[in-house]
Amino acid sequence: MSVLEGSAAFVNLSEHEEYNGQSTGKYALTLSLGEDVVDELKNKGVKVKDYEGTGQRKFVSKYDIPVFDSENNPFNGHITRGSKLRIAYTLGKPHPVHGVATYLNKVKVLSLADIDMGDF
Repeated sequence: MSVLEGSAAFVNLSEHEEYNGQSTGKYALTLSLGEDVVDELKNKGVKVKDYEGTGQRKFVSKYDIPVFDSENNPFNGHITRGSKLRIAYTLGKPHPVHGVATYLNKVKVLSLADIDMGDF
């Protein structure tokens, strides 16, 4: 099992992710990653997408994901976009087109981002 840190981009940990109105049957977490983490993942054969100059990768699981706060207590609440997270993950088998799969095992919330309410 490997560990990395990033910031939350898209979070589907309390219900299955949906694609085109249908459940994928998986929980998913997409992280924005620093350049050092992107390089580390790419060296392992993982494909990382670029979004506005920042590397992003989705981590998935068919099983409930344990989520902890910074003091290792069970986390209760909503993980907001931009929150700093540390995850434990495992790599799947290489695929010739899609690269190496990334499976999410655990999440630790290091700090929550404030919700931007804009002009609300």
